[in-house]
Amino acid sequence: MAGEPGPGRDDDLRLANALRAGDVIALTEVYDTYAPFLYDYCHGLLRDRVEAAGALRNVVIAAREHVDRLTEPDRLRGWLYAIARKECMRRRDSPNRHTGQEAPEADDELTDEQLARREERRLLAHSALAALNGRQREAIDLSVRHELDEVDLSGVFGMPLEETLALVERAREDLAAALHAALIAQNHWKDCPSVSALTESWPLSPQTSASLVRHVASCPVCGERETPPLPADRLLSVLPIAAIPADLRLDVLTAATAEDRAGNRRAIAAWTEPFDEYGWPLPYEPSPARSRDRSPRRRGPLIGAVVVAVGAVALFVGAMSWLGGGDASNSAANDPTAPGSGASSSGAEASPTDPSPTVSLPTPSQSKTPSKSPSKSPSKSPTTKAPPPDTDTPQPPKPGSLSVSGCDMGRSDSCPITITAVGGPVNWRVTGTSGPVQAGGAGHLAAGQTATVTVSRDEPTICLGRQSGSVSVSPGRSGSVAYYC
Repeated sequence: MAGEPGPGRDDDLRLANALRAGDVIALTEVYDTYAPFLYDYCHGLLRDRVEAAGALRNVVIAAREHVDRLTEPDRLRGWLYAIARKECMRRRDSPNRHTGQEAPEADDELTDEQLARREERRLLAHSALAALNGRQREAIDLSVRHELDEVDLSGVFGMPLEETLALVERAREDLAAALHAALIAQNHWKDCPSVSALTESWPLSPQTSASLVRHVASCPVCGERETPPLPADRLLSVLPIAAIPADLRLDVLTAATAEDRAGNRRAIAAWTEPFDEYGWPLPYEPSPARSRDRSPRRRGPLIGAVVVAVGAVALFVGAMSWLGGGDASNSAANDPTAPGSGASSSGAEASPTDPSPTVSLPTPSQSKTPSKSPSKSPSKSPTTKAPPPDTDTPQPPKPGSLSVSGCDMGRSDSCPITITAVGGPVNWRVTGTSGPVQAGGAGHLAAGQTATVTVSRDEPTICLGRQSGSVSVSPGRSGSVAYYC
């Protein structure tokens, strides 16, 4: 986390090359180096220690299976976060996900007085972050606490670099405005009746925080107030860090190396596909139709411009002052929505792919009387008219349908199901499983083409005789699977 020494580019390059060479000891070092940070990130997205542990295990397995794809091995750490995000989004989309068991906070061994001061600062951080939308909070978290640069964030989010730069700058400016407003609410609430009415409960809710930012930007009384500078790394340093389970290390390394788990590893590796031209996993898509409309990431030509862009888009690690640039308007970002609008600043609609990571917001304390705050302004989305149809343009081929065959693995640990495009091209995706089996994957098939998906078996606590399940494949098909215990 911010303030702690992290692995440098040389470590990334060395460990990536060692993984490519099949060095098992390197896999252990990868876990020891990155696992605590990745676990905290996964827990922030999933809010459950069981799911976070499973996600981390799959990240380590997928990294070992796919490390040869990474064209920039010195970016191993950011690449691991990209795999982690895709795995967490897949788990968030599962109807069978585990919920309700958040991980304990990592113990800092603070005194009671220090804990009290941290709690006060933590409430301030939550109130400021509440004004940001989910994608902005995640960008801030990854930039400041996990110390990823914009090129890494471009790969993690699956966005073009120029959009990532705009997202980071917009998040920085919105956080500065929100922190300024939160400090006014904390220290000068008696000076303005409107601020007093808005802040009857603490920490602030997202709607209240956004309303407060708008009020401070237009209020002559609040506009004269100055607030002390507070760098983002200091602000976020008080947020809780999920404690990684001590016994997880052996489980993960065993799952990643044991010979009898090879079938499971193939299935887990398939969930990370497909990859882009740089070897980074494309973002998780719950609907196969969306994958055809995604614009290319276009990272390559802009990587060299990052050095120049750093001067205009400052990184969040170091002595960044969040007081400067308190203007809540952000014309540089692609999405012109106000802070806290809930829309992704990349222009996409808010969805499970725009979660609030570790900086999730607590429920505000109960107020004596409900405060009246202005409703959130509607997000502004540019609209474009569809061009008139061109009668001379050849019509695209008619979409086909899927045929999915089941499989029986007997007493082995995996078996393949076959997916065939019938009558035309098909974009397909494994959307879920039922019963004690696991599978994943996605792709595009021309008419008559086939693909195989490896299905692995779960290990139920009590297993007697024959087990059966099924794999659901979009659009609208499923295949049955069976095995013997």
